[in-house]
Amino acid sequence: MRIKELRAMSAEMLKGKLQQLTLDLSIEKRKIAATGVQSKKVKVREMRRARAQILTLLKEKGVSN
Repeated sequence: MRIKELRAMSAEMLKGKLQQLTLDLSIEKRKIAATGVQSKKVKVREMRRARAQILTLLKEKGVSN
């Protein structure tokens, strides 16, 4: 997800996206641990990056999560 798209979202939308990313990230980590497949590491890295961007935007907007 691009930062321009994230900046256009409201705080509530960002919180929802953050919750969804957190859930998806935990699912992907469990899949990697269970199967041992390392091909999903790029996807996990992208999700972690998007999650960090959302947290930063929420902090900039002065919203607590």
